[in-house]
Amino acid sequence: MSETPRSRETGGETGTGLPQRRTGPAFAHTPHRSDSRSPQTPRGVRQPGPGGRPGTIPPVPGRPATLLPAALCGLLFALATWQVLVAGPLLGPDHALSRALVRTVPDSVTERLSDLGNVPVAVPVLALAMAYAAWRGRRRAALTAGLAMALVPALVVPLKLWTARPGPLEPWAAGYYPSGHTATAFVAYAGAALLVRPYTRRPWPAAAALLLTGATAAGLVLRGWHWPLDVVASLLLCTPLLLTVRRAVAPGPARGRARED
Repeated sequence: MSETPRSRETGGETGTGLPQRRTGPAFAHTPHRSDSRSPQTPRGVRQPGPGGRPGTIPPVPGRPATLLPAALCGLLFALATWQVLVAGPLLGPDHALSRALVRTVPDSVTERLSDLGNVPVAVPVLALAMAYAAWRGRRRAALTAGLAMALVPALVVPLKLWTARPGPLEPWAAGYYPSGHTATAFVAYAGAALLVRPYTRRPWPAAAALLLTGATAAGLVLRGWHWPLDVVASLLLCTPLLLTVRRAVAPGPARGRARED
């Protein structure tokens, strides 16, 4: 039985005689989803990873999210330290604010608030959070928080000796910049909040850390034991330490993820 030869002309053009690839269902290897969504992420939307390798779906957490605020805090801290060393114009508003605030609240109140930054008060809170995090399997995060606290005196004491700034009520003394009590409270309470955050969905750990640190800073300024700039400088100095703790607490990227072609 003979077959009628089919025309190879399509759209008025003469073919070369070679078989043409069809675009029907037989060549549609892309699986179809019942929810009408694309089965894979378009290549143009993927974020490249280190070295230009294919990355993950945005947003991609990484070092820039930590380095940028840390660098900004470092820059502002350097500016404040420079002003203290050269007795720059920034000290004028600092002195005026201190004179307006000192002794406006009874000393019995401000002294109790300042005590929140004492080592025997703040550090045990962090130690308990470190023990709990280590017990739950986050030993690396616990060690990072402990290292951050150990770095507080290693950073604050040399800066106090270098700047030799007098106090608001003790102009004959020196060593008030930056505030060691504020640094201790910030790293201890905020570090503890970061360690317990993965185990609670409530915002109370962060709120408690901010409240305790703020109370410490306010007590120091209102009592006249520190200038406002001393307190702000300690917060700037310790923020990069806490960003490192937060990075250690955060879960790492999932491993063993299937590649998308």
